Amino acid sequence: MFKIPLHRLLVIGVALLLPAVSVHAEDPPLVRANNAVRVLGEIMQAPDKAIPSDLLREAKAIAVIPDMIKAGFIFGGRRGEGLISVKTRDGTWSNPSFITMTGGSVGFQAGVSSTDVILVFRTQRGVDSIVNGKFTLGADASAAAGPVGRTASAATDGQLKAEIYSYSRTRGLFAGVALDGSALRIDYDANAAIYGPGITPRRIFEGGVSNIPAPVVDFRDRLEEYTQR
Repeated sequence: MFKIPLHRLLVIGVALLLPAVSVHAEDPPLVRANNAVRVLGEIMQAPDKAIPSDLLREAKAIAVIPDMIKAGFIFGGRRGEGLISVKTRDGTWSNPSFITMTGGSVGFQAGVSSTDVILVFRTQRGVDSIVNGKFTLGADASAAAGPVGRTASAATDGQLKAEIYSYSRTRGLFAGVALDGSALRIDYDANAAIYGPGITPRRIFEGGVSNIPAPVVDFRDRLEEYTQR
């Protein structure tokens, strides 16, 4: 009986699954913005499962990555695209910058899943890193699954030590999402398509842009709405 060597089987499996990981790489920026608004609204309107409003009021930044694709066959990978807004000096939310999230994993896994991810930044350190272009969860900032409900008082000791709270809603063959080792990067191409060439993330966050499309403005406005609850 003909047998395929294990290492070749791994290569074949990864090759078959990688297109699923990168399929969202071609999402137009405005489609991404609309999806981020949808995900934010659906999670915040979930009965007793929303992100606590007091946590949003204290947050330094919020990132939403809709439909992050995770695929694996022993070796796995994940990729998603989303938006991030930071809290300005006057306490309001900034215009969002476009971002990507990528990562890999090794272990017994097989399948493809789509996961909506929201990251709540609790310290300025992670924000400063992303403004400079990139940071890695678990290395540049600690992350833990965030508390849900009306207030953040239900947070455990382990959660309270985290610099970033992560929230996810998974569909597919994986039961959850592991974010340590995932890298967040500024998507300069998407920013250029929306805000114009040469616009830096800092300029976006500080309000130095104009003629912003409605779906992008809607993301910022929704954050304001949910923070005031």
